[in-house]
Amino acid sequence: MIDRTKAGHKKAGHSKAGHKKAGHSKAGHSKAGREGLDRIELDSLGEVSVPAEALYGAQTQRALNNFQFSQRQMPAAFLQHLARIKYACARANAELGVLSTTKADAICAAALRLAAGECADQFPVDVFQSGSGTSTNMNMNEVISHLALCPPNGVVPVELHPNDDVNRSQSSNDVIPTCLQVSAVQAIEGDLLPKLRSLINIVGIRASGFADIIKTGRTHLMDAMPLSLQQELETWQFQLTECEQRLEQMLPRLKALPLGGTAVGTGVNSPPGFSRVVVTQLNLLEGSDFSVVANRASRMAAQDASLECSSTLRSLAVVMIKLSNDLRWMSSGPLGGLAEIQLTALQPGSSIMPGKVNPVLLEAVGMIAVEVIGNDMTVAVAAQSGNFQLNVMLPLIVTKLLDGIGLLSRACEALATTVNGFSINYDRLETVLHRNPILVTGLNEVVGYSVAASIAKQAYAENRPIIDVAVEVTGLDRAELERRLDPRFLAYPHGR
Repeated sequence: MIDRTKAGHKKAGHSKAGHKKAGHSKAGHSKAGREGLDRIELDSLGEVSVPAEALYGAQTQRALNNFQFSQRQMPAAFLQHLARIKYACARANAELGVLSTTKADAICAAALRLAAGECADQFPVDVFQSGSGTSTNMNMNEVISHLALCPPNGVVPVELHPNDDVNRSQSSNDVIPTCLQVSAVQAIEGDLLPKLRSLINIVGIRASGFADIIKTGRTHLMDAMPLSLQQELETWQFQLTECEQRLEQMLPRLKALPLGGTAVGTGVNSPPGFSRVVVTQLNLLEGSDFSVVANRASRMAAQDASLECSSTLRSLAVVMIKLSNDLRWMSSGPLGGLAEIQLTALQPGSSIMPGKVNPVLLEAVGMIAVEVIGNDMTVAVAAQSGNFQLNVMLPLIVTKLLDGIGLLSRACEALATTVNGFSINYDRLETVLHRNPILVTGLNEVVGYSVAASIAKQAYAENRPIIDVAVEVTGLDRAELERRLDPRFLAYPHGR
């Protein structure tokens, strides 16, 4: 919401002297401006007509005029972290003596409002814009400068220039990649990792109660040697834990920021020590442990850290597809499928078949995972567009990374709900298990592969239990055969 009174709007948009000095508007307004429909602003290319109530200025309006490719704006979380970066830059500039305390305080006050989610509708620039994200950076600079002219009651307005003051010691080329990394880190640490750990914990808790539940294993989707349901779920848990580890191991590289590199990584137009001071300020605000990357140009010219992050997300997506498909197969039926488990019924599954219930959450998780895999391909191709000193597909990388992190976070919750809620069809497991001809593998050491294979074929052809056929064919003691063919023994051949 824009919190702008009539008087406040006059300060922000209609002060002739104030805007001219700040580099925003031409002295006086067009006819439409006088009617309240728009105002005329100036930038280095000349005059631009801007909606009268807009908090942004000429460069944002040019972006709106030029980039009308989609209805997709930059992610809200990215914009909020961008506002925090502006806060940190203002504090660093003041500390290093290149910006007055008065201006720094005004920037910080406005930035904190934006970081809290205020004025979200003032950032309308399309994702498909300048590859450096310059339009979004200037959008932020312009909104902050306008907010400083219409502060809350009792606060003195401050005139700010969007470039000279708000963007001091910065370039879009270092600010946007920095914000990309900061927003991705905070989304992973604040959302994805906690939900992934919760999923891992729930899988582990359920697995711990399934040690004595033996089921038919499957390879190539065909009946194979038995294992416990605990062993099956512990495999999922291990896969998810390794995904967690990959994310954690990647984070230090994603936390190494290029802020202070300005245009090409050299730090031109920034004071000595700016990178160190601004990252310290950012950590105080974000509550994190970001660092300055050893080579600032590397995070501007290339997007290797973002690509690594994306590939790590892809790995988690692939694991989620495996888990979802396993659960769908296990619950298939209920008469014509495996029917080993029963999922919680969430909604009617068919518009024509009464009583049908489908694994809808798992299907949604599968689609999410496919989307994330597609996002990774987009990031991989976009990361190749680092020509010389700048990657020029930064806004696209931002949206794909943050979209994937958010989707996977929700998918973790859906999988946790599914795993926590399924029930076991014990009778079905037992019936299938004891008729599984592959149990004969337990006799290999006694009768050999060929004899064991003939027993399996006969048992399957005659639809008889393996033990009965084995007694007839081998002449071995039934008790010894029962021991060797016991599914529990075969699931834990070396003990638990």
